[in-house]
Amino acid sequence: MRSVIAPQSDAATADTASRTLVLGIDGAQSIVQCGPNAQAVLGRPPADLIGRAAADLVDDDSKAELEALLEAITGGQERRAVLGVRRDDGGSADAVVTAQPLVGNTAEGSPAGLLFVRVALPPSERYQDPALMRRALMDDPLARFGASLDLDQTAKGLVDVIVPHFCTTASVLILESLVAADEVHSESGSAVLRRIAVTSDDGNPAWTATFPVGEVLIYPEGTPYREVLDTARPVHLPHVDVRLAGDIADRWRRLPVGELLTGVSMVLLPLIARDTLLGFIACTRVPGFRKFDAYDVEIGMEFASRAAIVIDNARLFSRERATALTLQRSLLPNRLSAPSSVEVRHRYLPGSKLVEVGGDWYESIALPGARVALIVGDVAGHGVRAAVTMGRLRTALHTLANLELPPADALHVMHELMIELGEQEPHFATCVYAVYDATTGTIEIASAGHLPPLLVAPTGSNEFLEVPPAPPLGVSGGATIESREFKVEDGSLFVIYTDGLVENRGTDIDDGLARLRSTFGPGSVDRPMEDLAKATIEGVYADHHRDDIAVLIARLHRLPQDRCATWTLPADPAAVRRARGLVRSKLDEWELGDLSYTTELLASELITNALRYAPGPIELRLLMERTVVCEVLDRSAALPRLRHAADDEENGRGLLVVSQLAHRWGTRRTAAGKVVWCEQTIPGVDPDPSEPVPTWPGEHHHRE
Repeated sequence: MRSVIAPQSDAATADTASRTLVLGIDGAQSIVQCGPNAQAVLGRPPADLIGRAAADLVDDDSKAELEALLEAITGGQERRAVLGVRRDDGGSADAVVTAQPLVGNTAEGSPAGLLFVRVALPPSERYQDPALMRRALMDDPLARFGASLDLDQTAKGLVDVIVPHFCTTASVLILESLVAADEVHSESGSAVLRRIAVTSDDGNPAWTATFPVGEVLIYPEGTPYREVLDTARPVHLPHVDVRLAGDIADRWRRLPVGELLTGVSMVLLPLIARDTLLGFIACTRVPGFRKFDAYDVEIGMEFASRAAIVIDNARLFSRERATALTLQRSLLPNRLSAPSSVEVRHRYLPGSKLVEVGGDWYESIALPGARVALIVGDVAGHGVRAAVTMGRLRTALHTLANLELPPADALHVMHELMIELGEQEPHFATCVYAVYDATTGTIEIASAGHLPPLLVAPTGSNEFLEVPPAPPLGVSGGATIESREFKVEDGSLFVIYTDGLVENRGTDIDDGLARLRSTFGPGSVDRPMEDLAKATIEGVYADHHRDDIAVLIARLHRLPQDRCATWTLPADPAAVRRARGLVRSKLDEWELGDLSYTTELLASELITNALRYAPGPIELRLLMERTVVCEVLDRSAALPRLRHAADDEENGRGLLVVSQLAHRWGTRRTAAGKVVWCEQTIPGVDPDPSEPVPTWPGEHHHRE
């Protein structure tokens, strides 16, 4: 039985850029069925094809490949090839031919398989059917590229839909203020735009070269591009002649534009969302294709109105994400400071891609007297609110550290702050605060609901330190915050972290703690700090539901004994003279004789102040670190206050002299009294070095 096959409504026939003919082939490789559009595809009527050998369809160069396709039908396989098919006018055209067997079709005269012959439409016939064009633009493709919330990917998907279904070349231009994640301004006309996507299917690479992706520009007056920005209405140019194309090129001062636009049909579609102009889509059809008409503009604007919503969603997401990450970067420290004998490394990883902002933070703050404050904290929750609370706590704790409050006292002040913040919105946080003294080799630790620190001895043994428990910051009731002091062997490793490192949905926290201990097992103290930092977070990237993670690792070394000198002086005015001699001798030993005069004057002022207001003996200590630090310890808890003495007063100018001569000065309380200190810079030595740290995954989340 020989017949004409009815047209099929598959995806292939819906493509306006091509046309498909379906042929039925019997076991003798003859055409027994033919689709009704044979005339449109091959220029031959169906009756002329039925009964002919399938080999007559193709030119001589393609007969062997067609034979292979027909053999595949006999073998029950599906194959595809690009063949040259004959047309009625004697010419040939390339076609994608697909051979598909029909299983179980054994009736006499029935086809054994089908040949799908798909040829490209000639330029004059593209964009003829408005219904097909509308369906190709509005159905699945729009939803597909709209699924992405990345602005660049969204724009790329947009132009890949509009070309070839609506035009041969398209580009998307967006206001630069939107791409830069700023607020939308009432810009038009002279607005700065950025081209974020370009594509063409006419085989001419000059389009992407002349209109490059990523270009930031302002269109000149008198051009259609400026008109669409001024009016926020579509601009339709059915035919751009050589004069208009040349005028646009001259005004733009871009000569290749004139050659590309000569003879094209152009329509510029404004992208408007929420009554705001976002940019526009520039669409062109090169010569040889049907020119844009008013109905095309209507279809294009319908597509542009939907596309604008998708682009607006993408740019809003991009802006909010950039704002959140910028907030996170600004709240976390951009560098860590520590004494020269202490080496510190850190890692911070946000949560999964769905939760990129959180409340974890870390801090390493160099303190006077070769000491360092090591801090890690975790605000409960995620998102911007947790990050803002984290920023408040970090700022407050940084201030308390510089005031040199003991760890327990600092956390108590933080607890009161969290109680006050909780009156506005419930919040709580955990925190561990440690202060290491490189001159004594001791570390004082206080914890508020945080996981225990890990201390790794030089021998490779490790243990979680038992710190007096206390409830999280902001939780009323419970035990008070207390600190505990530990003796640390020289060269030990100290690790503090947040719960995201050792806890996830599928693993018990004890397993996570055991894994952390195994990471810092024997031999770990000899490994480079960067290797240890990488090993600490190894394996956590694959967990898409992880909590954010903050880790701080410190290698604790004592300050060399030859860089520290301590003397006990009696409460006698003669002690001032003796102190000056001791300071002079030690500085000469350190080859810092140039600092002797100033340091002697500073030491004498501090000792004189202690003799006047404090009972008992006085201790003088001189340290050479990145700076020369002079400390005077006395038995009075009263902290001195800087003041300006009147002209007729004989006293009260000592601390003023210290503040003028020293690089920095300050005070702190001790168990027996207080310490007044000052420091001087060493010529040629940076007192606050910023050592570069190799880049690592996740660094972009908090470092500029």
